[in-house]
Amino acid sequence: MPRKTKTEVLRAKHEDALIEFDSIQGALRDERLQCLEDRRFYSIAGAQWEGDLGDQFENKPKMEVNKIHLSIIRIINEYRNNRITVDFVSKDGTEDDSLASTCDGLYRSDEQDSSAEEAYDNAFEEAVGGGFGAWRLRTEYEDEEDPEDDRQRIRIEPIYDADSSVFFDLGAKRQDKADATRCYVLTSMTPEAYREEFDEDPATWPKEIHQYEFDWATPDVVFVAELYEKEQVKENIYIWRMLDGSEERFTEDELEEQFERLTATGAQQVRIKKIKSTKIRKYIMSGSRILEDCGYISGKCIPIVPVYGKRWYIDNVERCMGHVRLSRDAQRLKNMQLSKLAEISALSTVEKPVFTAEQIVGHEVMWKEDNIKNYPYLLINPVMDQNGQEILSAPVAYTKPPVVPSAMAALLQITEEDMSDILGNQQNGEMINGNVSTETATLVQNRLDMQTYIYMSNMSKAMRRCGEIWLSMARDVFVEEGRRLKSTGLEGEISPVEILKPVVGDDGEIRYDNDLGKAKFDVVAQVGPSSSTKKASTVRALTNMIQFSDDPETRQVLSSMALLNMEGEGITDVKRYFRQKLIKMGVVTPTELEARQLQKELENAKPDAQEQYLQAAAQKELAEAAEKQANTIYKQAQADKARAETAETLVDIGDKKQDRAVRAIESLGERVSPPSFPSSPVE
Repeated sequence: MPRKTKTEVLRAKHEDALIEFDSIQGALRDERLQCLEDRRFYSIAGAQWEGDLGDQFENKPKMEVNKIHLSIIRIINEYRNNRITVDFVSKDGTEDDSLASTCDGLYRSDEQDSSAEEAYDNAFEEAVGGGFGAWRLRTEYEDEEDPEDDRQRIRIEPIYDADSSVFFDLGAKRQDKADATRCYVLTSMTPEAYREEFDEDPATWPKEIHQYEFDWATPDVVFVAELYEKEQVKENIYIWRMLDGSEERFTEDELEEQFERLTATGAQQVRIKKIKSTKIRKYIMSGSRILEDCGYISGKCIPIVPVYGKRWYIDNVERCMGHVRLSRDAQRLKNMQLSKLAEISALSTVEKPVFTAEQIVGHEVMWKEDNIKNYPYLLINPVMDQNGQEILSAPVAYTKPPVVPSAMAALLQITEEDMSDILGNQQNGEMINGNVSTETATLVQNRLDMQTYIYMSNMSKAMRRCGEIWLSMARDVFVEEGRRLKSTGLEGEISPVEILKPVVGDDGEIRYDNDLGKAKFDVVAQVGPSSSTKKASTVRALTNMIQFSDDPETRQVLSSMALLNMEGEGITDVKRYFRQKLIKMGVVTPTELEARQLQKELENAKPDAQEQYLQAAAQKELAEAAEKQANTIYKQAQADKARAETAETLVDIGDKKQDRAVRAIESLGERVSPPSFPSSPVE
């Protein structure tokens, strides 16, 4: 069978994508359409009357008292007041892992540089309002105008209208979609922009989830689909043995770069290992063809982060909703009642007389202007009987002023209570009296926060997935030896980081710090109940602890920590001062830049007069002690010398006495003859 050309392969890929997307969109259409309607319901003026209800109230007042919008804003403000970020944690439980801290700082820097807050806020608001939101991660060159600069950074960007533009394959069941194999992201373009970029007539991608019925005009747009597909790629790993007997492993691209060095150093290839690696391939497609095969992108994860308001699987269909869905009927009922009440109120409340035409003819203007000129009296024509005699006449009848139905007042109160129950009754938290204690106010606020905690919890899951995707991309992007990057601390402090920095270890071997290729961490995103802000709660706890401490140093640490966590305008310098103070006390771990600055200050610092006096006194005492010790040692040596000389003298005396004794014996032997003995015994 002949091998397919690339054009044929891409055409088949496009056909398969259209079929799969139609299946996904068909399964999720009703759910996602409700999400879109919910977002319109609370955010667009007049959208609460969309559909058949608006037709029934045609040519009648249509009032909107949007209670839901205020409730949504409260939840959004709670989130923005308590930002969630990620923390990289060593898999083996090591507390002091410098590489994990490096990843933390680089992640925060990428967040700041790409204005990630906009992406987070948009996704969270869409999730709370409609039930589904999303954002994306992508890489871009640091200097796109420099053809020789291949350095890249990671950017976090928003995806708007995610409920109608982001679709994962139906086999992905996890909430963070880590198990997804494909993801479609629809992007709108004007026809002019499409022609300019792709040099062809527009062919829009089939998108069926929209809600245009209420809008007078909509922009003319073309939809383009981005397909992210996870592939299992077979790859060869080349294993080489170095001269020292160690083995090193290289991918095909790495081997091509290192081949000359390996052969020059006498290394030899010993074997090849086949492995499977996960890669993400990206396509850009229109309704007619694949516009661009972008190839493999950085990382091993689909770079789309979903976030849900509330989520379930029922009948094998993923269902989600936000804070609006359950309160829509109560809101509509309230709008209907208020509109009917406004209609009744608009009618006249004054009884109007009813006359025959003969009674009022000629006096129409006077009766018409009475409400403006307030005449002292009004005239009517007399009524004549059959005989031509004038008879007393009066109005035929009087109109009745409108009466508000008694059931409507009760229904209005019930509707208000129902909305408060559904939306969480957050007003109670704002009605706390001024004489209530801080602890009581905190308990009340925590109880209210629990009603919206599910949204914060689901957002933390999305943030954790974002950290996993970022780390996967960073391992492919931050690979240049000696590259310097900006790192951001928890308090916004900036410090430099050098990637693959060579360092000589204790054993004399050269190793590399900040090697993100070895960064394999767990990602943690924590969120707790929010009273006002976490820092405000910390300040309250620290100030309460101060009164229970008797140690002056502990009180100083607690007060410094409280001031460090305070929020306000114009206290940045004060916070910086207390941070430096805590660093010098050894309470706070300094960053690399702060450590260098502290070392420089210590080297250049001049001691004051009192410190110099104390140092001189200490040195004098040390010198006197050393002198006394030296004298003691000298005297001990003199005593030892005297004992040695005495022992030597005694030895000399003994030797001399011994010599004199030997000579005396020898002289006696010469003068006295020895006795003679018989040759045989005497009987």
